[in-house]
Amino acid sequence: METKIAPTTTPLSGTTTPLGFTTTSLAATNPLRATSAATTPLVGSTSTGNVTGISAPQNITGTTASAVLPKVEQTLAARFFGSTDGRSSRFSGLGDGRSSVRGQSDDTDLSRRILETHESDDRGLPVKPVLQIIDVIFYRATADLTGYIVQTDIATDEKALQYSVASLQDSVEIPSRITSAISCEIFSKCSAGVDVHTIVMDILRLIKHYSWESKVVLALVSFAVTFGEFRLVLQRYSTNPLSKAVALLKQLPEVLEHAEALKPKLEELCSLIREILDVTKKVVEFYDIPRVYFTAESPEILAAVNHIPTAVYWTIRSIVVSVTQILALTGMGIEYLTESWELSSLANKLDNIKGHLVDILQRCYKFIERKKDDEAYELIVRTLATSHIDNSKPLRVLFKDDPTPAIYDCYNRRKVSIEDLRRKVIALFITDIDPELARSAEYAILQQMYAERRHNLTRTESQYEVIWVPVADVWTEEKYRRFESLRDQMEWHSVYHPSVVAPVVLRFFREKWNFYKKPLLVVMDVQGRIVHNNAIHMMCIWGSTSYPFTLNREKLLWEEMSWTIDLLADNLEPNLAAWINEGRYICLYGGEEIEWIRKFTRIAKDVARESGITLELVYVGKNKPKERITRNIIDSITKENLSRTLDWNLIWYFWLRLESMWHSKGQFTNQENVKNDLIMQGIIAMLSYGSSDQGFAVVSRDYREMVKGNGEHMFKGLAEHGRWRTRENEIGFVPALDEYLRQIHLDAPHHCTSLILPGIGAMPDAVACAECGRLMEKFTMFRCCLD
Repeated sequence: METKIAPTTTPLSGTTTPLGFTTTSLAATNPLRATSAATTPLVGSTSTGNVTGISAPQNITGTTASAVLPKVEQTLAARFFGSTDGRSSRFSGLGDGRSSVRGQSDDTDLSRRILETHESDDRGLPVKPVLQIIDVIFYRATADLTGYIVQTDIATDEKALQYSVASLQDSVEIPSRITSAISCEIFSKCSAGVDVHTIVMDILRLIKHYSWESKVVLALVSFAVTFGEFRLVLQRYSTNPLSKAVALLKQLPEVLEHAEALKPKLEELCSLIREILDVTKKVVEFYDIPRVYFTAESPEILAAVNHIPTAVYWTIRSIVVSVTQILALTGMGIEYLTESWELSSLANKLDNIKGHLVDILQRCYKFIERKKDDEAYELIVRTLATSHIDNSKPLRVLFKDDPTPAIYDCYNRRKVSIEDLRRKVIALFITDIDPELARSAEYAILQQMYAERRHNLTRTESQYEVIWVPVADVWTEEKYRRFESLRDQMEWHSVYHPSVVAPVVLRFFREKWNFYKKPLLVVMDVQGRIVHNNAIHMMCIWGSTSYPFTLNREKLLWEEMSWTIDLLADNLEPNLAAWINEGRYICLYGGEEIEWIRKFTRIAKDVARESGITLELVYVGKNKPKERITRNIIDSITKENLSRTLDWNLIWYFWLRLESMWHSKGQFTNQENVKNDLIMQGIIAMLSYGSSDQGFAVVSRDYREMVKGNGEHMFKGLAEHGRWRTRENEIGFVPALDEYLRQIHLDAPHHCTSLILPGIGAMPDAVACAECGRLMEKFTMFRCCLD
């Protein structure tokens, strides 16, 4: 007699199937649809209404009804799901809380029942190599099935299969007794009309001592064997006598005859199998995450505790349903196949679960990435705060020097290894990827330094290298082209490619070195210690004299300085040193009013003749000069022979150097002693004069005497020379002029002094007025100047 399970068209209560099974309800007529009225409702199901136990995908988070005690194992999730005594201290004592648990939603009740089947994680499985074998089975077995897209080849399959088998031989065997028992559970209970939920729970009890990822993989192994055997026979039916004989006994020719009609159901079955594989892989992937970065209370772990047991349940449930489809095709008859929409609904359920798992995994990976970044960040901090034999280790922390050299010599157009730099002082030129960089002040300072360095490469002051490190949050093709263009213009070193600077290094630049847009020149000594966070200002002021560019060296240089014309003008005027040695009087003046310049130079020359002194007048412009206006003034001064003048580039550099003095000296000066600091007072006064609309002048003789004043006071003082002429004969020209200017200042009804400082960089809380000493008001100014 032919053996079959009753088809879906069998009458309801009281009828007898061809196998002699007495049906009591529709639930018993089809294993897939079976849901006993006495069975606890499943997630998303009503107590009796949904024949598959599946509804629209629901969020299954928040379940804390049961879990297990954390345990140290090789993978992360086992630590939180497994225990040696089979129960979790966190969820022990259910007796007091069971009444409240029973009153919770159906998904919570299902989660509790699933977790009650789990006793320990004592047993595991080499899930990764087993999954690779399963992949080969399903891809190979479904290669010619409609609806199953395969993007692989035989060679790839064979390679994966060989690798997986080799891995298995090196570890443990697959517990075939367990997988056979799972298959028997499914075959026997489906034939007996047991509902799907009961079968799944019995399978979970059968594998109660296995970790959660091993549970789902064991169930998948049993299905893979069944499905693989079925497809193997079907594929070789027409060419292999043995396969044909087996196929005839399994009545497979009937399946082949109705292949076109079965196409929609087979396509849905393939979709369900894909979802089974995907969810299984996500569960396994979670267990493979390093546990060292998490604790039992980590939000990611708590989310996984809530999701993974239920994900395992629904995956095994889908496996049971898929097996019933194979049974229908190999004996029961195609009329027992589940409807397409039911398979599709189950696939959607798994897809929803997969979405939750993917979200958890992404959160885990992001958290791990943040932790690794923090570890790398702390490594950089520790490395750069420690002395080393040389600077190679600190440089390798900042730049990836493997497998190709990280540094590029822009002048000689060749790659340079970090080893080549280990005996030199290194200055890291950190900048934004700015198209205007080549016209910036910092770039000009480095050009001047390298021009000076090339005159004598062997001297001690030349034993340093500058490395350009461009910074960008996102690198586009345009920025890469700009990087290469700027690199080709430079005379110093550069990173070979922006990728050698890791994002965590950029974070270090911003958080520890306060890099933001404005270029920095951070100095590392030969032992890898950071000795200056921005040496660009001391280089601007003293050039190679500031070598080795340490903060201590900068402090010592300031201690040696005094407020003199030599510090103010340095060697910008080639004749300055000779004039000082000859005892000549020097007057630096500036402003942008040509009429005031004419009147001032005329009266200055007249006073010099009256006093019988040699006075050298040099025009130095004003701060933040407009190039067109300044060049016009220089032309007028030269044509009218009013005085000497710095050329445009030197005027710009004169004021840049003063700003560098402000930043450099300000590091060693606090608000309390600034009034007694003659150098700082002089710098503030000069920057104030340079920020105003009127002119100014500074008169000096040798390295001791210097007097300064704004244009109005200085002109008045010289114009009234006769009033202090007697005093000049007593104490000298410069002291007498200074004394008279102080009186003019006291008699002046009012004054208005401005000080314009760069908007980027260190900004003082308060600045005293250079004229009266009172604290100046602070404003924010935005300016756009087009020549």
